[in-house]
Amino acid sequence: MFISTQAIVLSKLKFSDKDLIVKCYTKEKGIVSYLIKNIFSKKSKFSIAYFQELSLLEIQTNYKEGRSLQYIKEAKLLAPYKTLQTNLIKSTLVMFLSEVLSNILREEEPQENLYEFLKTAFLLLDEEVSISNFHILFLLELTKYLGFYPETTNLDLAYFDLLEGKFQEKSTSEYCVKNENLMVLKRALGIKFDAFSEIKFSNNQRQSLLNMILLYFQLHLGDFKKPKSLAVLNQVFN
Repeated sequence: MFISTQAIVLSKLKFSDKDLIVKCYTKEKGIVSYLIKNIFSKKSKFSIAYFQELSLLEIQTNYKEGRSLQYIKEAKLLAPYKTLQTNLIKSTLVMFLSEVLSNILREEEPQENLYEFLKTAFLLLDEEVSISNFHILFLLELTKYLGFYPETTNLDLAYFDLLEGKFQEKSTSEYCVKNENLMVLKRALGIKFDAFSEIKFSNNQRQSLLNMILLYFQLHLGDFKKPKSLAVLNQVFN
């Protein structure tokens, strides 16, 4: 079946001396892995630059149901980035976010609103200058599409239970957030995603909030693993 679809590159893995396996989140088919043969040879019709993490592509393929690795007939950059892979801070964010998404989106069916959110978010990141809190707001917004966005009623209560995903009067588990951590979480929840450049956090607040959000992911996605690139990200923002 011939398919033309937009795709976001989540990860790539060298396979033999000349081939590459690329995992993408596609608009039409959800998660798809592609084998790009002979891409490291001089005669390849594909540029390795197309398949950098979070690249936005337009691809054409003869898609076969049930095949673990598909083959790309044609590929082009849908929207070439200006800064995402050349700016040190942004490229570190790309490394972190692609690892998170590869961890989360494994057998996902197509979800057009999730695809459009990711595409819009990465184009916004490419354009913005003040991006130190992008990943915080991105991860919170992502939970809307994964089905466990925090319940924002009763914001005046003294605790937020990460396990239950809601504000409450009393601490009922070891996963209850309070005091300054609660205040920082409330501030983050009160900001629209596309206004991430307007919110200000100290380095300590940002790091505490990120750890809180990653724990939230672990509690609601049983097989979620803390990203290996987290240490590098923390170094960049501290």
